[in-house]
Amino acid sequence: MEMNQPRTHLTRRGVLKGAALAAVPYALLPGPQAAAQAAVDYPPGEWQPASSGNYTVSSRPAAYKIDRVILHVTQETYTNTLAIFRNTGKKVSAHYLVRSADGHVAQCVREADVAWHAGDWGYNTRSIGIEHEGWVDQPAYFTNALYEQSARLTAAVCDKYGIPKDREHIIGHYQVPGTDHTDPGVNWDWVRYIRLVNFS
Repeated sequence: MEMNQPRTHLTRRGVLKGAALAAVPYALLPGPQAAAQAAVDYPPGEWQPASSGNYTVSSRPAAYKIDRVILHVTQETYTNTLAIFRNTGKKVSAHYLVRSADGHVAQCVREADVAWHAGDWGYNTRSIGIEHEGWVDQPAYFTNALYEQSARLTAAVCDKYGIPKDREHIIGHYQVPGTDHTDPGVNWDWVRYIRLVNFS
């Protein structure tokens, strides 16, 4: 060691701290996944971000009041829907996606931002969009797990923004003015869903 270089002073505490850190498995150390998971607005959800070209960055509810939840059915699989949201050429996204088999929730757009899900700018700015894996003409996709987990998510959103838990404020895509969409479709059990939202 050259004399003009500062000497490293090792303390017992520093050595023990380094040894303790070295003993932690790499997989348990906080990393990019932990930071990404912290981005979710709904803690049970998993962060699966849409392309930034498929939504509008905003500061809701300061910029726009949130007073609606809009329910959709994907007409696609869960995996394909995530891929569509990541494809900038598609120009579509939703805040959340619920998987059919187990009700797993993915968050794709922050609630503060405006997802492009309703086909109407005014409704996009005022709503949280929730997609559900499945097809409107295949009710087998509307599993107990999907209904229950989606209802918990909707209840949490309603509680956060003071949205009444009724059919005037929790609507289907087909209720957006000017839309040609029919989802969630005639097989969606609205009575059951609203009941679940109110008891979640």
